[in-house]
Amino acid sequence: MSDGFGGTLKRFILWDYSRGSWQYDVMVGLILLFIFATPPEFFRDQPRPKNVAMLPAEQGMGHFFIEPGLLDRFPPQERMKEAERLVRSQTDGRNRTLVKLTPIWDDDKELKGYLAFTRP
Repeated sequence: MSDGFGGTLKRFILWDYSRGSWQYDVMVGLILLFIFATPPEFFRDQPRPKNVAMLPAEQGMGHFFIEPGLLDRFPPQERMKEAERLVRSQTDGRNRTLVKLTPIWDDDKELKGYLAFTRP
C-alpha cells in the first residue's frame, strides 16, 4: 500500500488525491500560501497605466496624462500637435482642442510625463 516518496510525489504532481481528503486540503493550502505569501516584486508583473490617461476635470475641460516617451522623440515645436493627436485617439476621435501642454517634473528634475489641457 505504501508507494514510497516517489509515488507520493507523483500523486501530488498529478493531483491524484480525491477532493475532501487531507492530502487534497494540504495541496490547496500550499497553493494559497504561495499565492498570498509571495511578494509582488517576485513576478515583476506590476500593473502599468495607459500611455494616455484621462484625469478628472471641470465641466467641459479635459485633462490628460501623457507618458514622456510618447512625446520626447518630437522636437518641442511639434509636441503640441502630437499630444493633440494622442488625446484624440484616446477619446475616439472626438474633436478636442489642446489648450496647454505642461511637463511634470519630480523632485530630482526628472521628467515624469506631460499634462495636456483640452477643451471641446
